[in-house]
Amino acid sequence: MRYKAVVFDLDGTLLYTLEDLYLATNHALAATGLPPRTREEVRRFVGNGYRRLACLASPEGTPDEVQEQVLASFNEHYLAHDQDNTRPYPGILELLGRLSAAGVKAAVVSNKGDAAVQDLVEHYFPGVFEAVAGERAGVRRKPAPDTVLAVMERMGVGADETAYVGDSEVDVLTAARVGCEHIIVTWGYRDRDYLRKRGGRVFADTCEELGQLLLG
Repeated sequence: MRYKAVVFDLDGTLLYTLEDLYLATNHALAATGLPPRTREEVRRFVGNGYRRLACLASPEGTPDEVQEQVLASFNEHYLAHDQDNTRPYPGILELLGRLSAAGVKAAVVSNKGDAAVQDLVEHYFPGVFEAVAGERAGVRRKPAPDTVLAVMERMGVGADETAYVGDSEVDVLTAARVGCEHIIVTWGYRDRDYLRKRGGRVFADTCEELGQLLLG
């Protein structure tokens, strides 16, 4: 066994969430009189938390107070609809079962709002993870290492015993700042070439390959 623990990103790694994020984004934009975004645009915008998503989705020059309205509308709509079209990626449930059977501890750290993270993990992966954390006020979000280090401490593991699994450049940088190995899945919201240019080195194209990298 290569690792004692694995910390997973959520969106684009464990769960396909893009459709619900896209619909919530355009609901919020429409509610504030702003033009819609394409699904591809929203795919590029996600990964850095709701506030950054609201900022990027709003047209350049949108006043701060309007962006705040977009954020509030997004939060309300998304939390009510975050399971409408969301689903685990193929093979994820089986992989998590293999990790558990091998005695590997697992946690989730996401830049998604904590209420939605807790809601989604409880719905799709009840009882699977030892620690689950989303974005919260007063806690630096990824790529700051704070939340990942906190869940590692809770699991009683060090950086040399832990793999960080994600799908974005934020995850590559987060793992580097934590001091642990990264594994980037290619089924998420960023392209491999884009990630290679931003430091991605270890990639998994399937859950079977990811399991081999994690379990040896």
